[in-house]
Amino acid sequence: MSEEPTIFTRIINGELPCHKVYEDDLIIGFLDIQPLTRGHTLVVPKEPAPSIDQLSLDSAAALGKALPVVSRAILKATGATAYNLIQNNGHEAGMSIAHVHFHIIPRYPDSTHSFLWKYGKIDQEDGKTLAESISAATE
Repeated sequence: MSEEPTIFTRIINGELPCHKVYEDDLIIGFLDIQPLTRGHTLVVPKEPAPSIDQLSLDSAAALGKALPVVSRAILKATGATAYNLIQNNGHEAGMSIAHVHFHIIPRYPDSTHSFLWKYGKIDQEDGKTLAESISAATE
């Protein structure tokens, strides 16, 4: 049994409208319908991967090319002075739609939204072991 297509897949397939700002063979960018700030844009691979670790390298590379292009265009078009680039993977990370997507959220001098975390301190021994484990897993 196949899963229901995500809202992003429906937008990509032309079943739902969007305010498109960018498109190539692998990527689409459009304005968020619930923007945090003016110009809040979603950049979405057309491949329906639920998380970035499940995304093909071709789509990941295309995202890497599209994100700076769209970010620069947003800054130019809106006059924003900065932006947040946010991407969540999985429900516990705050992902609400199981289809990889990046938020580009323009920031202005009077922006009120905050994305501040409470930082911890790394345990040096655990850090050494963890870094070795992550490095080994990339091979």
